[in-house]
Amino acid sequence: MTETQTGKQSRNGKKPVEVAKGVQVSISGQDITVKGPKGELTHTLRPEVVVTQNEGSLTVAPAQGTGKAGLQYQGLTRAILGNMVEGVATGYKRSLDFRGVGYRAEFKNNQLKMTVGLSHQPVLDIPKVVSIKVETIDEAGTKFPRVHLESPDKQLVGRIAARIRQIRPPEPYNGKGVRYTGERIREKAGKAGKAGG
Repeated sequence: MTETQTGKQSRNGKKPVEVAKGVQVSISGQDITVKGPKGELTHTLRPEVVVTQNEGSLTVAPAQGTGKAGLQYQGLTRAILGNMVEGVATGYKRSLDFRGVGYRAEFKNNQLKMTVGLSHQPVLDIPKVVSIKVETIDEAGTKFPRVHLESPDKQLVGRIAARIRQIRPPEPYNGKGVRYTGERIREKAGKAGKAGG
């Protein structure tokens, strides 16, 4: 099959998105809504792409006459739809550890209150589509709060986790601060006396 200019498609973008069991997709004009056990997400499609639903899968194609822009948005739209389907089916999770003396986190009324050694207590408003759970971890006698985020919206979970970490990023000297669970902090040695030379 020879691919004409109009027949060209993005390599990743043309792969169909498999719709998981228990997930419903409805397309209305340029709006696509995906519902599943973990929630519901809506996305407005770019005019450069056309999405078709066919026997348990979604296919993204560049709209006619959109040229290069159609190809670019085909790949991007496919990635967004894939994340939406996976998000409403299984959800996305991110966890952060609060490491420091007296560090605390409390979640109530869609607000995350943090005590992280600052002169004020930062409070972050959390959208309803994100659920948060705070647990106390005991690691070799050191107790610290771990905050778990979960949402069907992958980008939102990533963005909120980054904002929480930004409030008190881990210090390279003693590792104190807010870090992603499992994140390795490259601790620098404190300043040593000058070596003779």
